[in-house]
Amino acid sequence: MAEEVQRYNIRMAGVGGQGVVTASHIVSNGVVISGGHSSLVPFFGSEKRNAPVESYVRISNGEIYEIGEIIYPNVLMIFHAQVITLGKSYTMPFYSGLKKGGIIIINSRTPIPFSVDEERELEENGAQICYLPATEMANDLAKTELATNMAMCGAISGLFGLPDLTSLEASVKDRFIGKGIVVSGGTAALDSAIERKFAKKAKLLEANVKTLTAAFQYAIDQGWAKEAKKRRDEIKAAEAASA
Repeated sequence: MAEEVQRYNIRMAGVGGQGVVTASHIVSNGVVISGGHSSLVPFFGSEKRNAPVESYVRISNGEIYEIGEIIYPNVLMIFHAQVITLGKSYTMPFYSGLKKGGIIIINSRTPIPFSVDEERELEENGAQICYLPATEMANDLAKTELATNMAMCGAISGLFGLPDLTSLEASVKDRFIGKGIVVSGGTAALDSAIERKFAKKAKLLEANVKTLTAAFQYAIDQGWAKEAKKRRDEIKAAEAASA
């Protein structure tokens, strides 16, 4: 039996300094490492801290031919609550274009207070809203909120299994360490400096992978994947009934 084609169009939105674009590269590269296909387009805007940032990532275990901005995502990743509460987004409302039964992963421990119209429209669209305490995980496990994007990446893996956790970890390693130590062939002092730099990166990698793995497990424990499948099946059944 042929493998079922998985295809997710992801729009990531956050603010400058959160590593939104880095997250898109890590997810995209992780999918490629796993043998899948991906394309991504970052959108920086004003390129300053706390300014809105978006990145568009397509991932699939089948061929992808499209590039460019994602107008109709089936997955939204909200890295900062201000994307919703203060409208810090280039796409407004933040759920604009979200396909029916789409998934929204929000970096927040507690539910976001949506407006009446937002609440109604999200409910009518059958959106699945997943709250992930990404920043808390980053602070607890990596000792820095800069690892928030690692938690967001881990949640994607736990939710879809694409990329798988091993491939995602390999993508993070490639991002932080690359090929590893490059022997200088020069003085012992220079070699020692390179080793110290590598050791620092290795420690950073370990902290980020801890955050990644915790978010992966969190998504599984919350049953997000089962809920997503249930919603897809319900939508298919409703479409078939109305055909």
